[in-house]
Amino acid sequence: MRWKLNSSVYKRVPSRETAMEPDVETPMRMTDGGGGGGGGGGAGPSWRMSLPHVCVATLTSFLFGYHSGVVNEPLESISADLGFSGNTLAEGLVVSICLGGAFVGCLFSGSIADGIGRRRAFQLSALPMIIGAAISALTNSLEGMLFGRFLVGTGMGLGPPVASLYITEVSPPTVRGTYGSFVQIATCLGIIVSLLIGTPVKDIDRWWRVCFWVATIPATLQALGMEFCAESPQWLYKCGRISEAEMQFEKLLGPLHVKSAMAELSRSERGDDGESVKYSELFYGRHFNVVFIGTTLFALQQLSGINSVFYFSSTVFRSVGVPSNLANICMGISNLSGSIVAMLLMDKLGRKVLLSGSFLGMAFAMGLQAVGANRQSLGSTSVYLSVGGILLFVLSFSLGAGPVPGLLLPEIFPNKIRAKAMALCMSVHWIVNFFVSLLFLRLLEQLGPQLLYTIFSSVCVVASIFVRRHVVETKGKTLQEIEVSLLQPQ
Repeated sequence: MRWKLNSSVYKRVPSRETAMEPDVETPMRMTDGGGGGGGGGGAGPSWRMSLPHVCVATLTSFLFGYHSGVVNEPLESISADLGFSGNTLAEGLVVSICLGGAFVGCLFSGSIADGIGRRRAFQLSALPMIIGAAISALTNSLEGMLFGRFLVGTGMGLGPPVASLYITEVSPPTVRGTYGSFVQIATCLGIIVSLLIGTPVKDIDRWWRVCFWVATIPATLQALGMEFCAESPQWLYKCGRISEAEMQFEKLLGPLHVKSAMAELSRSERGDDGESVKYSELFYGRHFNVVFIGTTLFALQQLSGINSVFYFSSTVFRSVGVPSNLANICMGISNLSGSIVAMLLMDKLGRKVLLSGSFLGMAFAMGLQAVGANRQSLGSTSVYLSVGGILLFVLSFSLGAGPVPGLLLPEIFPNKIRAKAMALCMSVHWIVNFFVSLLFLRLLEQLGPQLLYTIFSSVCVVASIFVRRHVVETKGKTLQEIEVSLLQPQ
């Protein structure tokens, strides 16, 4: 296992134009070949070869969802067993300390993914999730629980950005959108499984410890499974490991498509000096535009109010007599249903249409909640508007605003900056997420639900306009075609 960063053994080959030079002007065009390994004639690489690699990668998203929901049901039992029952601050820390760990892990995800490669980064992200879950399961103190949850958070912050990178880089263009949607679906499944696993917690003593032990299983499977998965050919090529990149392309696309894939890489990176980019370089020059689009998309995603809906919707449901278990299941089904529809439409309608339409749907749904907040004049109708608005908001989010940014941004970021740019954008995501969650209840108290929900609705409209004006469609294009079209030499 090679864990050493920036090893001189893998210095970049200075003249990569010599690799596949005759095919530089004949880029690879991929269509969904029905065959297995290679297909002949004009058929593109089959989706079947890359699917197992993508499935192993999405385990990190499953873990993200599982750990996000694992303490929801057992929190009361955890607080009672560990001696902080009734301490709302401690209970809040057990839930939210993962955000701090995720921010730390996310900050370093770009450097780690570029330094040791995507596969090793996955394995590294699995380690704190295994160790942290085990500590949480074994601890007898609040401090141990917080430490375990923080460790889990670092893995949660490191894994998803790497998953977005990896899936984008190993997927054929014709199914890249579909595979990108697996991330959101896996997250939804993780949340639902955590809720189901936590169901017996009130009937079985210390069942919450089992909930944490269960989390070590998918993390271990991913760490082991990555040993058999392909490394990102783009990362290998960027490191100058040309022959290894060819081998990985053969594993992912089939032998008939290796030459054209290598030609695409050579064409897109001509004139690139190959030196590692610094974070400061993302804020100026020819990379600024795509980084601005990425950070703004993630900021608008969080400012739409999605996490206020996820975190505090149970209050609305309880006010109309709906049990919290049923409310969580309804939210999970709505989220999963939208994610499956998005998977089916991503490579047909395209990223831009789904993203723009999703934000408009969220604006309408949040408008319903704003109207429903006026309970004095609407009476029982306000209940249906509020509950329906929440479920429609989650459904609309899962159709585009949830899955698309994590797929679109690795597509539009050049290979040279992809890992660090994703780390920066995901860091913005976590920062805005934290402040929205922190300030939501205070703003709700000071502004009132009608005004606050109207602000969220307006942000969604602004987000839709931003998408229409600034986001490019990437459906069906190779990463190299997208890069060449966005970043013409200046």
